[in-house]
Amino acid sequence: MNLDDWRSRINDLDNQILDLLTQRAEAALQIGDLKRRQDAPSYAPEREADIVRRLIEKNRGPLASDTVAAVWRQILSGCRAVEAPLTVAYLGPQATFTHQAALQRFGAAATFRPGRSIGEVFDDVERGRADVGVVPVENSTDGAVNVTLDRLIVSDTLICGELKLEITHHLLSRAAELDEVKRVVSHPQALAQCRGWLAEHLAEVATEDTLSTAVAAELAAADATVAAIASELAAQLYNVPVLESRIEDNPQNATRFLVVGRRPIGPTGRDKTSILFAMRNVPGALYRILEPLARDGINLTKIESRPAKQSPWEYVIFVDLEGHRDTPLVASVLREIGERTLYLKILGSYPAA
Repeated sequence: MNLDDWRSRINDLDNQILDLLTQRAEAALQIGDLKRRQDAPSYAPEREADIVRRLIEKNRGPLASDTVAAVWRQILSGCRAVEAPLTVAYLGPQATFTHQAALQRFGAAATFRPGRSIGEVFDDVERGRADVGVVPVENSTDGAVNVTLDRLIVSDTLICGELKLEITHHLLSRAAELDEVKRVVSHPQALAQCRGWLAEHLAEVATEDTLSTAVAAELAAADATVAAIASELAAQLYNVPVLESRIEDNPQNATRFLVVGRRPIGPTGRDKTSILFAMRNVPGALYRILEPLARDGINLTKIESRPAKQSPWEYVIFVDLEGHRDTPLVASVLREIGERTLYLKILGSYPAA
């Protein structure tokens, strides 16, 4: 076959794919109608996670599994929008890494609602202005996002998902060369994560904090002597060229995000459960509380402490563990932990990233 033959073959395949996508969307319409009649929630993250995992397991190449997952998330996004609109709150403005994470998880067909703060994202979900919210919870370089942890203590929302996003910083500017840059602007965290690169390449250039990387990109779009440290998404949305790529000091830098909603999520077979508890300030208290996890072979993936706001010098402990709260083993262990703590709150069970 020559080049024209192969292109004709691809055209035929594209037509078949479109026909199948149309059939899938029509099936989603019928499912949406059934869910409305049964008063069932339209968004089912456990079902979506199962679809993506099944296809990744079935994939034999040459497409990478990450590519297959990304393509199907857009398909799920489009079919979900046909079934019922989904509003996603996120820490804004647009082009922040949280926006990028929300797009990655929910696809372009969702309706996105930027919040001015993490607290506003929680408020939007709690008050029904959004179906779900996306918030950062920890960064591999800078550690826990304490504002998110503190809000989880008092919020009525439930964690219904998690995702991890590689954080890559780019230098955006309309300047043609580095020596034309007179000022570098970005969020303080982004500036700190690129400190080494800036010291090596722009040591004499002043830096300035902004409220977000998106605000920095706006400034760079308006002034050719300004360079912003921001994402590739910010470069696209604000139409600012990438002057230097991947300038972060730690190439392994990543942020974990949580998806919060208003309803519990069913088991998928590969889940996490997040809890928090308060304990007595006595020797061995933490060991005694966590001992059932080790005894029953349940893996603890994270532990973090935060001051209890109402009780000085006392702490709330956050724990992530493998498994779902509705499975018999995890349910039994959680009951036992509850008996050994002053207070136990189950923040949610959700598909593991």
